[in-house]
Amino acid sequence: MSDPAEPAHDEWGPFGQPLFQDPSARALSHVGVIDVGSNSVRMVVFDGAARSPAYFYNEKILCGLGAGLDATGMLNPKGKERALAALRRFALVAKGMKVSPLTAVATAAVREAKDGAAFQAEVLKETGLKLWVIDGAEEARLSAQGVLLGWPEAEGIVCDIGGSSMELALIGQGRIGRRVTSPLGPFRLQQVQGGPKARKKHIEKIIRGLKAELEVHHEKIYLVGGSWRAIARLDMERRGYPLTVLHEYRMTPDSVMATVDWIATSDLNDLRLRTGTSAERMELVPLAAEVLSQLVRSFRPKEIDVSSYGIREGLLYEHMPQKLRARDPLIESCRFSEATMARMPGFGKRLYAFLEPLFKSAPEGRLRLIKAACLLHDTTWRAHPDYRAEACFDNVTRANLGGLDHPGRVFLGLALLHRYKNSRAGSRLEPLLQLLTDEQIAEAEVLGKAMRFGAMFAIDDPADAGELRLYPRKGVLELALNRKGVDLFGEVAQARFASLAAAMKMTAKISTLRETA
Repeated sequence: MSDPAEPAHDEWGPFGQPLFQDPSARALSHVGVIDVGSNSVRMVVFDGAARSPAYFYNEKILCGLGAGLDATGMLNPKGKERALAALRRFALVAKGMKVSPLTAVATAAVREAKDGAAFQAEVLKETGLKLWVIDGAEEARLSAQGVLLGWPEAEGIVCDIGGSSMELALIGQGRIGRRVTSPLGPFRLQQVQGGPKARKKHIEKIIRGLKAELEVHHEKIYLVGGSWRAIARLDMERRGYPLTVLHEYRMTPDSVMATVDWIATSDLNDLRLRTGTSAERMELVPLAAEVLSQLVRSFRPKEIDVSSYGIREGLLYEHMPQKLRARDPLIESCRFSEATMARMPGFGKRLYAFLEPLFKSAPEGRLRLIKAACLLHDTTWRAHPDYRAEACFDNVTRANLGGLDHPGRVFLGLALLHRYKNSRAGSRLEPLLQLLTDEQIAEAEVLGKAMRFGAMFAIDDPADAGELRLYPRKGVLELALNRKGVDLFGEVAQARFASLAAAMKMTAKISTLRETA
C-alpha cells in the first residue's frame, strides 16, 4: 500500500514525483521520454538524470500527425496510424528496458486537433501510455530548459520549431523568462493561400507580433527542432565546414541568409542526398528556411546557435534538483566517462593537480578544458595502440558533450591525440584544426605532452614522485624529484619530459627534493 501522505502520480502532473535526489538512485535509473510532435514521434531513454545527458536509447519515426491540420482541423489519418504503431512499439521497448519513469508528452498537433482527445484515449487504450498534452507556453519552457541543460550560461532567445507551431522563450542567468507561441510550423505554412508572396507577408506579420510581445533585443538565438538542424547541416555543407556535429554549431546572420538562398535555388533531392536528410524532413526545409530568414531580419541577432537539446532534454532537466543543475555539464560528463572507462578512476583529478603549475596564467575557460582533458586522458586505452591517438580525437570531437563549443571539441581532441602521440602530421583529422588558431594548436600540444608525461610518471599520484615548477622569465621548466621519483624517472619518462619542455620552448631542468624524516 502506498503512503497516504504521498501524492498520487497524476497529482504531480506530467513529470511525476521529483526524482533522483539520492545520487545512488540517479545512477541506477533510466529516464524515458516520448515526444509526440506534429511531425515526428520519438522515444529517448536517458541513462539516469545525469547533468550531461547520456542517450541509452533513441528512436524517431516521422509520422506527420499535423499534416493538413489547418485545412481539416483533424489529425492526419495516415499519421495517426503510424504514430499509434510507433507508440505501441515504444511502450513494449520501454517495458522491456524496465524504464521508470516514462513520460509521454504531445504538442501542437494533438492539442489543436478536433480529434486530439480521441487520439489520447486511443493511445491510452492500445498502449497504456498517458499522453500529457502541453500548451505552447509549456512547450516553450521545456525547450528552453533543454537549452539550459547544454548551455547553463545561455542568454538570448530560444526558438523551437515543430511541424505545426514555433515557440520563443527568453533565457538568461539560468532562468526562463517570457514565452510566446505561433502557428509558424511548416505544416501550417503549407496551407497559406496566395503563393510565396502571400506566405512571406503572413510570416512577416506574425514575427513582428512575436517581437512586440517579447519586447527585448538579444544578440543570440538558440535554434531547437529538426527543421532548424536540417538547415544547419545544409549550412555546413555549403561552407565545407569540417565538423558535422550540430550541437553548438554557430552561424552568422550572413551565413544563414546565404544558405537560405542556396536552398531556394538548389535541387532539394541533391541536397538531401549530400547531407543524409530524410525526404520527409527535406520537404519542410524550404518553408522553415523562409521563417528563419525573417526571424533573422526582424530580431537581428549577431549569432545563431544550434541546440540538439530541446523538449526531451527539458523533461530530463525537470527531474533534476537545483544542486545538480548548477554543475558543469562538460565536467560531469567527463567524470562519468572516467568512472566507467578509465583504468584508474580518480587519477584525472590528481593528474590535473600535478600539471596545474604549468597553467597558472590560463583563463578559467581554458582551465575548464584542461580539467576535462585530464579526466578523459585514459578513457580510450582499450583501442589498438596504432589507432589510439586518432580514436581519442574522434571520440571527443563527436561525443555527446554539453557545454562545449566546436573549437573546444577540437582543442580537447588534439590534446588527447598528443597524450598518445608526439606528432599529428599526416593525420586524416588535420582539416579540423582549421577551427583553432595557431596559438590554440600549440597550447593543445603542450597539454597533450604534459599529460603524456604525467600519466606515466606515477603509480597512483604523480605528486608522490615529484613536482613541476615553471619559471617563465627564466625560460625553465623544472622537475623536482623525490627518492621515489628518481627511480621512476627512467628513459621513457626522460624523453617525454624533454618533449614537453621543447613544446613549451623551455629549458628542461631536473632537481632533487630534500626529504625530511
